[in-house]
Amino acid sequence: MHQYRRFILLLLLKSVFSFVSATTSGKFSTWMTTSIIIRSQGIASTGLGGSSELLQAGFVQKTFRRLLESGGNINDSRSQLIAEYITKSVDSIVPRVSNATEDALTYPLDRLSNGNNLIALYNETGNSSYLEAVQALRKSVDLQRRNREDGLWYYYVYPEWSYLDGMYSFAPFHLAYALNQSESDAENMVEDVLHQFSLLWDHCYNEETGLLVHGYDESLTAVWVNQNDPKKTGASPHVWGRSLGWMMMTIVDSLEFISSSLSFNSSLSSPEFPTASLEKLHGFLLHRFQSLSAAILAVADNTTGGWFQVVEEPYREGNYIESSASAMFVYSLLKGVRLGFLADSDGPEGRVYIAAAQKAYRYILATFVVRNETDGTLGYNGTVSVCSLNSTASFEYYVNQPISYNSVLGSAAFILASLEYETLN
Repeated sequence: MHQYRRFILLLLLKSVFSFVSATTSGKFSTWMTTSIIIRSQGIASTGLGGSSELLQAGFVQKTFRRLLESGGNINDSRSQLIAEYITKSVDSIVPRVSNATEDALTYPLDRLSNGNNLIALYNETGNSSYLEAVQALRKSVDLQRRNREDGLWYYYVYPEWSYLDGMYSFAPFHLAYALNQSESDAENMVEDVLHQFSLLWDHCYNEETGLLVHGYDESLTAVWVNQNDPKKTGASPHVWGRSLGWMMMTIVDSLEFISSSLSFNSSLSSPEFPTASLEKLHGFLLHRFQSLSAAILAVADNTTGGWFQVVEEPYREGNYIESSASAMFVYSLLKGVRLGFLADSDGPEGRVYIAAAQKAYRYILATFVVRNETDGTLGYNGTVSVCSLNSTASFEYYVNQPISYNSVLGSAAFILASLEYETLN
């Protein structure tokens, strides 16, 4: 970023957001957004994202667009700045995702997290390079390897393994493409999304906890597979917080998208619109979102309200409250209540979810959000780096992975949680 541009950003930040004003106005969402921009995070060409660079870019794009769409009393200059940054992030990934074969053989499903903003920018600008990238990503899904049950591999170097994580990138893109770009194949695409969700539930759902473990190996050959499991699910042994957080956000965002799409089509009555398939997917997701939300509430820390790195073993020695997953759960629960997917916000059950999410958010704010006294930006702590099933997938593995400061996977999740918290208040 040019020094002049950085100087302007710092002026914007310092002139509008002091610690006191942000605390009283509740606009931590915008403050953290500006901080991410100043750090040049979510731009794939910078190399700051490491192995998860495409996911970080896609997550920043989605988060920033949600901020713009929420309104939030953002002034015009700041809205323009955020919109320009979304475009900059998208432009940075276009050369990386415009070859379908390379996409499928080089990157995990995370690459698809950029697809929704590629579609949005193509619709806004008509830029053919965006359309070419969108079409390449769509074709790469057809080239993505699948197991015998037609389940998508998360990554071609991990044969037969499917992760919860990949659904955050796959499902929203596949649904958006189906309804924006592919009328003739829309029904099959929606059915494929439902099938992927169904497989993950069949293999990863733990009946004792009501939660979903990190992933599964359909071939049953991974070192972490329980060979004594009578159901032969191939499930990994633990519930990783951020993986479940990705799934929760995927479900609530998909429910929102499906609901608005069905409502919009009711005024158009298009014969090509996959109404029945979308309604079936909506019903499937709604039931499971409600069930998962109740199970997640049950394992929140009694003292802080946050959620642990290994979710289902909250008080085991070595476990800790993890900041990205906690923010993802806050976002999902508050949004679920706001949109009526969980419970009436004025009813007793809705108030229970709201109170739990508020408690967790306040702990996150007090514990993980750090003000940089030098430049006025906000930092974010307590986010675990990368956790992979290409490991022992043991409890010890998860709790001993490095903690990152200012990981955008945590700070962007905090923005989403803040948006819902600010909307509520």
